[in-house]
Amino acid sequence: MSVLRLEKVSRWFGNVVAVNDVTMTIGPGVTGLLGPNGAGKTTLMAMMSGFLAPSAGTVTLDDVPVWRNTEAYRVLGLVPEREISFGYLSGRQFVQANAELHQLPDPRAATERALARVEMTEPAERRIDTYSKGMRQRIKIAAALVHEPRVMLLDEPFNGVDPRQRMQLMDLLHRLGDAGSTIVFSSHILEEVERLARHIEVVVSGRHAASGDFGAIRRLMTDRPVRYFLRCDDARALATALVAQPAVKAVRFTGDDGIDVEVSDLGAFAHGLPRWAREGDIALWEVSPSDESLESVFSYLVAR
Repeated sequence: MSVLRLEKVSRWFGNVVAVNDVTMTIGPGVTGLLGPNGAGKTTLMAMMSGFLAPSAGTVTLDDVPVWRNTEAYRVLGLVPEREISFGYLSGRQFVQANAELHQLPDPRAATERALARVEMTEPAERRIDTYSKGMRQRIKIAAALVHEPRVMLLDEPFNGVDPRQRMQLMDLLHRLGDAGSTIVFSSHILEEVERLARHIEVVVSGRHAASGDFGAIRRLMTDRPVRYFLRCDDARALATALVAQPAVKAVRFTGDDGIDVEVSDLGAFAHGLPRWAREGDIALWEVSPSDESLESVFSYLVAR
């Protein structure tokens, strides 16, 4: 069993801070690295895999620094988000090349085992540049699995994968995690992480926003204050009615005769708004959420 540790890790590129003072510990099982696009997930993955040096802090695998430690690749497998640049190779050639680089005692047998695990045996003789996006993802996973690593790092592994393939890959990662491997996969899709990982690490704008059980963090996301934009035929009367409700935290008039409302109890607000408008003889013209993006959800976690 292997453990990855990041201690006060930062990485900057010139004046751009991609990762800012991140500390986390990742052990056996499946861990989801969750955050919106541009949050710093790929930079974190690159540092965990030893392909990028931290500008500050340390990244260790079983208490040994990963950077410039080629021995780490004996126990580590990486599935990068970027596309494979060896399109002229067949899938089998690509996976076997990785087996030979690892100096496995029987590269051919290891190649066939890896291809079978991702259900790519049949199309393995085809060139990679003829594969669909989902097939290219699976052949990358086969290459990362060929030496049976104890640690697997997968950067957005389900991009372009159809629903059936996604379920197969999720089942494979589940089985690897249950067998004691340390699996880390990144994603910006909440439902993807919820189906695969119980433990998650949340990052946003390069910062570590939350860590722990998915259910507990999802409740924090769900229970956060939510903002709505309302338009009606009598904004002042509606604002007066809303201010009196326990489910409403704040009300603000906007320049276009609308109202911005901050809601602390979404269920009570959704149930009560039609009644409050009806009681005040107010016609509602528009009710729309104004902060439902992933960025706003994660930013709320950062602020806590």
